[in-house]
Amino acid sequence: MSILHIKSIAEYHRLMELPKPQHPLVSVVNFEDIKRRNIAINSSITYGFYSIALKQVLNGKLKYGQQEYDFDEGVLAFIAPNQTLRIEVEQGLEYSHTGWLLIFHPDFLWNTALANKIKKYDYFGYELKEALHLSDKEETMLKEIIRNINQEYNSNIDKFSQDVIISQLELLLTYSERFYQRQFITRKKSNHTILEQFEKILNDYFKSEDSSTIGLPTVKSISSSLNLSSNYLSRLLKTLTGKSTQEFIHEKLIQLAKEKLSTTELSVNEIAYGLGFEHPQSFGKLFKKKTELTPLEFRKAFN
Repeated sequence: MSILHIKSIAEYHRLMELPKPQHPLVSVVNFEDIKRRNIAINSSITYGFYSIALKQVLNGKLKYGQQEYDFDEGVLAFIAPNQTLRIEVEQGLEYSHTGWLLIFHPDFLWNTALANKIKKYDYFGYELKEALHLSDKEETMLKEIIRNINQEYNSNIDKFSQDVIISQLELLLTYSERFYQRQFITRKKSNHTILEQFEKILNDYFKSEDSSTIGLPTVKSISSSLNLSSNYLSRLLKTLTGKSTQEFIHEKLIQLAKEKLSTTELSVNEIAYGLGFEHPQSFGKLFKKKTELTPLEFRKAFN
């Protein structure tokens, strides 16, 4: 499958038959102004820049990687450079899309604090089905920020333009961080279901006789089994339990190790290999870090 790589803001404007951008590294686009919409339909696209989009109406399914997402009103999606996007529309259905799009090249952030800070916003690594669902009030707040950016973008560019836009962009990202936190809290029922599924996957993994040959469970393998991105799962677990995915896996490992040390006569090496550790030393190091005892010291103290 061929992938269309759109490297620059100017190239995006040209392909979508939009007027030339006011600035080579940043642009605010109203989806209704895009004339050449079919370029994004049933094809895969990557951007060489960041994209923040408020999707309000979309006939069709938008695919991110191998995942599908049906957009509703008030959904905010974040896409980092070089992530693959695909829009699929059913035959005979007219493609309809409203909302706004803020795109900015990494070079626009050069020599600013946001250049490093933007890496801490995990939601740029979320899948589209993990997009931010906004309340009407939240949507209004973010639209106001976009209007401010758009106003500055369409004014005469001067030495203050970048600083003004960067400050508004940082405010938008900070609010988005807050709204994601709210979303994790308000979706307690569905999130606790994910937590239950997570624990079941771990339990099934360690019950399997294959654990000694396939190695330790990884954050990537667990999140993939849950059909979630690694970043989203860790953030969700951190909100619900105070622990990251990796910490959760380690906690389960130590729990099982304690059980085997206290109820069996298996050697430390046998326990380590049985849990999926490639090297018993790694098991011993983790156990000591979590319990302040070596496996043998724990066994002796327990007995």
